[in-house]
Amino acid sequence: MAHGHGHGGGSCCCGAEREEPPERRGLAWGLYLRIDRERLQCLNERREGSGALVFRAWEERGDRSQFVESDDDEELLFNIPFTGNVKLKGIIVMGEDDDTHPSEMRLFKNIPHMSFDDTAREPDQTFSLNRDLTGELEYPTKIARFSNVYHLSIHISKNFGAETTKIFYIGLRGEWTEAFRHEVTICNYEASANPADHKIDQIMPETHFIS
Repeated sequence: MAHGHGHGGGSCCCGAEREEPPERRGLAWGLYLRIDRERLQCLNERREGSGALVFRAWEERGDRSQFVESDDDEELLFNIPFTGNVKLKGIIVMGEDDDTHPSEMRLFKNIPHMSFDDTAREPDQTFSLNRDLTGELEYPTKIARFSNVYHLSIHISKNFGAETTKIFYIGLRGEWTEAFRHEVTICNYEASANPADHKIDQIMPETHFIS
């Protein structure tokens, strides 16, 4: 099946072609559960904290009481840290049926705390967006480029002509694996351990399982 081609960017794939039952498709869009919410940022949001609301369950995407709207101009910048490593496979962006709907999305990986000044650099992938009022259009990423992502920045750079941009839902599809971060701490502890501190009856090997 032929797909449209973008300039260094991505094409759009309609989710209806997948013929998946809704409950299975909802599970596929579960990466919102792997976002570090305490460190999630949305720059240029009109209402503080509203940017985090658009990352929710696929089944709840139709809740139009939860949205983010830009403030000073049409741009939004989401800084999304994950609780592990992600292989990002696809994105959904759902907006309003007017000119506030985003028309361009630029993705950057593994650049924590990005600012709008940082968006002048070349993105890892750019998408031209179509209006999506129901959360059915998936934009597939270049998986080889997004196979080891611990931080994702989404720059909404343009809309269809309105002064501000409004987004109701952003879906993230992919795979998550736990980051192996506490091995260094374990090694440092073992290296500095004093054998005299251990009682004879407590000397037992410890195995650290990381599921």
